[in-house]
Amino acid sequence: MEHQIHLNLNVRGLPVSATLGINELSNRLIAEGRKVYKLGLGQSPFPVPLPVVEELQANAHQKDYLPVRGLPALQEAVAGYYQRTQNLNIQPRHVLVGPGSKELMFILQLVYYGDLVIPTPSWVSYAPQAQIAGRHVHWLPTSRDNRWLLTPDELEKLCAKDPSKPRIVILNYPNNPTGCSYTDAELAALAVVARKYRIIMLSDEIYGELNFEGKHTSIARHYPEGTIISSGLSKWCGAGGWRLGTFAFPANLEWLVEGMAVVASETFTATSAPIQYAAVRAFRGGPRIEAYLSQSRRILKTLNDHVLARFTASKVFVAPPQGAFYMLPDFTAHSATLKARGITTSTELCERILEETGVAFLPGSAFGRPHAEMTARIALVDFDGTKALAAAERTPLHEPLPEDFITTHCFKMVEAIDLICNWLD
Repeated sequence: MEHQIHLNLNVRGLPVSATLGINELSNRLIAEGRKVYKLGLGQSPFPVPLPVVEELQANAHQKDYLPVRGLPALQEAVAGYYQRTQNLNIQPRHVLVGPGSKELMFILQLVYYGDLVIPTPSWVSYAPQAQIAGRHVHWLPTSRDNRWLLTPDELEKLCAKDPSKPRIVILNYPNNPTGCSYTDAELAALAVVARKYRIIMLSDEIYGELNFEGKHTSIARHYPEGTIISSGLSKWCGAGGWRLGTFAFPANLEWLVEGMAVVASETFTATSAPIQYAAVRAFRGGPRIEAYLSQSRRILKTLNDHVLARFTASKVFVAPPQGAFYMLPDFTAHSATLKARGITTSTELCERILEETGVAFLPGSAFGRPHAEMTARIALVDFDGTKALAAAERTPLHEPLPEDFITTHCFKMVEAIDLICNWLD
């Protein structure tokens, strides 16, 4: 006798996360003997910095359950990191550690009773998490002419309709999927609206250290009392599989930390002990980690510039990224040609390109853009980051990387973008 299907209605019909799905599909095609360029999953190409790996090795014996909120030394290191990099006065007890910032974001939505407000395009998991938790989602429009960034006017327009409604607004920058970021003045203007309506701002700054100029600014500088800063080890530290995320709260949101800690105690209990001990080393920084970050940034910036120029030459619009390892090319200029080939949605575009060229990337619709809009996210990650770092270290930081650096050390990325552009032409 078969069991009847009794799925929670909030989960029924939800697909696997698009980024994980494209990675699994890519691996399956590779196993079948296909040559695939993996530009779908946003996994850092760089290794975990050696000092952090050494710390993990030294603490492999750590086996005890740690406090729900996190290892005290790690809470102190995270608070110290924000004091050092952003001049923010965050108390260690207001740092919450979890098995990835993704888990902490989900628990936040579960605990806080209010709507979720997301600029579009946005990371693929924000909205599905809200659906699972039974929260209402408001999408705020953005424009490619404004680098796909949220404007104070759009935020004001939404909040003015119901000024007292509780809301969490997610601000992610450098942004996934666009790589674009906010200026200090833009953050200050958003903070004015956030303060006016007492918004809780969830500032997802997981890519902050990958700002190409090393000059990331947190909106918490302008709106400290209402901003939760989300970060972790996955992107700037290359440790996605380690699963460690952090939330840093202002003092007046202690009640929210407490609520989340209660749920954490009944779900994940505590984050892996050896990983937390290693993370202390990561957040304390130092010359070796700074050197690693400087090299990572200039490799990504050089690769970004190469890809941007190649797309521009093929009449593909890209808002120039300021950080991370993504861009959101807009193929609208090719719409007529694509339509003649039977392609009218971004999903069809990505499926056909994967089928005919072997390049795997994701449609803009996976990030909240309209299906008929010809946008897609490219992750600039299919290269050997370990070899690229070693090669970059041979050129002094004050000098540009050699002209042939990208074609030599990121050749799969070069081939992939050429394949897309040649397919268009």
